[in-house]
Amino acid sequence: MTTNAKYGQSGSGQRVLSGDSVAGPRRLADLALQLGDLARYLQEQGGIDETLQCIVDTAVQTVPGAEYAGLSVVEKRETMRTLAVSADLVNQVDQAQIDCRQGPCMDVLHKKHTVLLPKMAEEQRWPHFAARAAELGIGSILAFQLYVTGDDLGALNLYSRRTEAFTDDSEQVGLLFATHAAVAMADAQQRARLSRAMSTRDLIGQAKGILMERHKLSSDQAFALLVRASQRTNIKLADVAEYLTHSGELVTSTDSRQL
Repeated sequence: MTTNAKYGQSGSGQRVLSGDSVAGPRRLADLALQLGDLARYLQEQGGIDETLQCIVDTAVQTVPGAEYAGLSVVEKRETMRTLAVSADLVNQVDQAQIDCRQGPCMDVLHKKHTVLLPKMAEEQRWPHFAARAAELGIGSILAFQLYVTGDDLGALNLYSRRTEAFTDDSEQVGLLFATHAAVAMADAQQRARLSRAMSTRDLIGQAKGILMERHKLSSDQAFALLVRASQRTNIKLADVAEYLTHSGELVTSTDSRQL
């Protein structure tokens, strides 16, 4: 098995994977250590965008045969979005799936954990997409399911300009990598949700303080006033609070008139 074996330091000071050949009875233990280090590295990223970008960049460095990588989501089995890419070429290939309304992310990955397209020019399952991908210079694709929630799908897609670039080793390493990537994504999303919740709470607290001081209200009365404004205008409570803290006005309609 040949893998990019361990983390080192790049000239820019970033941690990167350096290439080694892992062979013999120690290879699985070595790979486990490498992926454990990778998991910690992914969890060190500051936010969701940083984590997603780190996943695609390290996927290229980790999975044998991969030259490009992208993270995509398919919502309700019909709307596909690309979240992060290692190169702009990935955006073009993903757009081909969207335009053709066919491809591994639009179909098989909802049922399978792994999909391999070894020879793009000869691919028969998704002929229109395969033709577009081949025109873009893609020779083979290896795609992994990261999660399925109802009709929503998260996928890690690896690309190579060479045909048959991905081997059994690629699939084994890629599946392990995808597992760590899915956990890192979930952790980053949870941190982002908590951060938004805390920001919203602080914002509502500021808005309540303004109303309490201005109208001599209690905390409960000020909060009730914010809730009524939200209900009457059909504007989210957090947005009502944000508008009040920035403008000094409490909206009573969508044209932002003062109370």
